[in-house]
Amino acid sequence: PDVIIEAQFDDNDAEHGQDPSQDLLAEDIKKLSLDTGEKVKAVGGAHRTKQDDVPKVNDPKLLPDKFLQRTAKVVYILEKKHSRAATGFIKLLADKNSELFKKCAMFSPVDHRVPRAYVSLADCPADFPSRPEDYSNTLFICRIVDWKEDSNFATGQMAKSLGQAGEIEPETEGILTEYGVDFSDFSSEVLECLPQNLPWVISSGELAKRRDLR
Repeated sequence: PDVIIEAQFDDNDAEHGQDPSQDLLAEDIKKLSLDTGEKVKAVGGAHRTKQDDVPKVNDPKLLPDKFLQRTAKVVYILEKKHSRAATGFIKLLADKNSELFKKCAMFSPVDHRVPRAYVSLADCPADFPSRPEDYSNTLFICRIVDWKEDSNFATGQMAKSLGQAGEIEPETEGILTEYGVDFSDFSSEVLECLPQNLPWVISSGELAKRRDLR
């Protein structure tokens, strides 16, 4: 709102048939003047606008720093932090008469911070164009490969089908993939670092020089 009017009235007067609220409110409104060009703040009967605090100079470069709005532009992407992978669903395009309908499907990510993307029908299941309802609850992994400045949708590449939405394993794999977590099996080099003689117990020498937190 342009102006917020706050007032407090005594309810006791209203109970006795005396209701001065209308007169007081009307009197206060008369004291306010609205300027459609600037926001006006009425405090104790005094009117101040944002322009009152700004020095009047012809050259903006002469203004103090506190009155300047700093601007910048991105010149280079040093590192891509996001994995560009997203979990979501696929569906047919709405316009069945367009040329794009014959080539692409729409990928809708679960995370709404990630843009929707066109994906090639060749990467989708073979029977998806004829039976899209069979995949309405199937989770897919898609990687964003491009997003042109003049397009509302990105371009994506289907990575894999995870399974039914709501199940633990597909949902977990989707989250790990989105955040770039490597959940593959340990390599043989890593497994060789583990004790080979089983059963393995902590040696007395290790127990002597370590604090036992068990």
